[in-house]
Amino acid sequence: MQTLIDRDGVEKSVLAILVEEALSAGVEEVAVVIAPGDEQAYAGAAGGHAASLRFVVQEQPRGYGHAISCARDFLTDAPFLHLVSDHLFVSAAGKAGGASCARRLVETAERESCTVSAVQATREHLLPYYGAVGGRRVPGQRDLYVVETVLEKPSPTEAELRLAVPGLRAGHYLCFFGMHVLTPAVMELLARRIEQQGDRGGVTLSDSLATLATQERYLALDEHARRFDVGVKYGLLTAQLALALSGDDREHVLASLVDLLAQREMA
Repeated sequence: MQTLIDRDGVEKSVLAILVEEALSAGVEEVAVVIAPGDEQAYAGAAGGHAASLRFVVQEQPRGYGHAISCARDFLTDAPFLHLVSDHLFVSAAGKAGGASCARRLVETAERESCTVSAVQATREHLLPYYGAVGGRRVPGQRDLYVVETVLEKPSPTEAELRLAVPGLRAGHYLCFFGMHVLTPAVMELLARRIEQQGDRGGVTLSDSLATLATQERYLALDEHARRFDVGVKYGLLTAQLALALSGDDREHVLASLVDLLAQREMA
């Protein structure tokens, strides 16, 4: 719902920026999972994209995995791109070219014909904020991994025992980037978990992905862009700075920051 100045210098909501990220990957239809009564507010935040969005209502807050499963009718048993709603993704892609984070992930999933999660090497003190995967690098591929283990927000001890990845820097683990291409098999696993949990709720995506890793090929793509959680303290500010410093107004923003810092030193 919050607004930012995007890299093209235009004021947009976080939702609109995320929709454009999806569209950059060749996505033709977008569904947004919302709470009851929120459709009007989100349609307003979507701006010019509102008419092309489908709003899917999650009647009760029964977990992240349950929210995804609510869109099952929209998906019609097809692979789909999923983005979390509280992250912004800033890649080196600009107006002149280069693939967005979503496009790079979709192209990988199409080439490999399986579920692919975007991940990023992340320091262990940030493990409480992310799901994480363990596995091994695909031979001949620098940024692609076969996923063998998935844990939701593991402790450093759990990660050291179960998520160590050969070749990764010490103290770093492959944590979810907030973006996945998921196959219909994941929806089947989510449905099964929801049935098992009943009214208790709390269904996570990580649990189903952990099961998927034992049943079929599941890959992780190491993403070298940046993800910014706009829901944490100063998250929106940090995301705004990242967008500005990678956008059309970079020089102006840098000059303003230097001026601000100089004034602080003189105060």
